[in-house]
Amino acid sequence: MKKMLIITGPQGAGNHMWAKIFSLHPEVFGWNTLLDNYWESHRFSEPFANEWKNVDLLDDFDWSKSDYYTTSISVPLGIPDDDLNPLYVPRLTNFSNKLKELGIEVQWAIVGRDQSILNHQQTRIRGESTVPLFMEQINDLENPIFLSYEMVYLYKEHYVKSLDTIVPVKWDDERLSEIVAHDANAKYVHSIEHNELDKGNRFATVFKENPNK
Repeated sequence: MKKMLIITGPQGAGNHMWAKIFSLHPEVFGWNTLLDNYWESHRFSEPFANEWKNVDLLDDFDWSKSDYYTTSISVPLGIPDDDLNPLYVPRLTNFSNKLKELGIEVQWAIVGRDQSILNHQQTRIRGESTVPLFMEQINDLENPIFLSYEMVYLYKEHYVKSLDTIVPVKWDDERLSEIVAHDANAKYVHSIEHNELDKGNRFATVFKENPNK
């Protein structure tokens, strides 16, 4: 049986990064052109971009390319009020149901990132958080695995190796270190000089309530 890993989650949570990681294995048909570029537009370059907008096109897809596939889709896509790239909310299970009709096994992989950083990123680009648009569909995704933005940057190949996926993963590919070389969270994170809990660490102080409320 042919298998497809569907990478999805809120816009800005790491879809492009994970699409690269799961496209590293030579047996996986994925977003290979993205491996040569830092970023590409989903609507022009993702191998299943047209099929996401019209799932009936999956009937005519050449499934002889591989036994393993991966595709990436964020919820939403596009930027509001941009006529060239309008906001688009894909219906995730429409895609997976069509795959199942074709006899293809599906696994969901939900990407995640620090919620405060996501809020800053989405508000900057779209004027507000768009996480709720994804959360409206999360209950429809059967038995997903969850992919952590922070864990892959911290533990790198050790974390990728631990993932239980239906497609083979090239966790020891030297390109993985290049993909996670520059943590995009860094620009959002700033050090502080003092936190009230520091005293607890130094002197075993007990705090009955959060001192940083």
